Amino acid sequence: MNLRLIITILVIVAAPVCAQAQKPTLAKVTKADAQKVLKIISSSKAKTRIYCEMVKLGLQIEQANETGDSKKFDELFQRMYELGKKLGPKYAELIDGLQDIDPESDVGQEISSALDALDNLCGG
Repeated sequence: MNLRLIITILVIVAAPVCAQAQKPTLAKVTKADAQKVLKIISSSKAKTRIYCEMVKLGLQIEQANETGDSKKFDELFQRMYELGKKLGPKYAELIDGLQDIDPESDVGQEISSALDALDNLCGG
């Protein structure tokens, strides 16, 4: 799946969660933040399952978007949103911070690498 689409979906899904998790002053996300989230998710079988389910839903959301099935898109999006809340505030902060990161920058590439490591937990 297209990395930009995944990030876009995850940012949209995590936005309401992030609003609750935000502190008054937000720092830019870093590779260390991504690695911390990787450690949190990979150290919990339950969170790993949730993340992997979100990846699967992301693929289904992409399909629904391509076929113009807005009802299915909305249903899948809602399921992804509910799952995203279960990954915790650090995950929400990371996803929220991705909005301000150029995916082609060094930091963007480092964070992408950490997200790839998460995807690898799902057998991909």
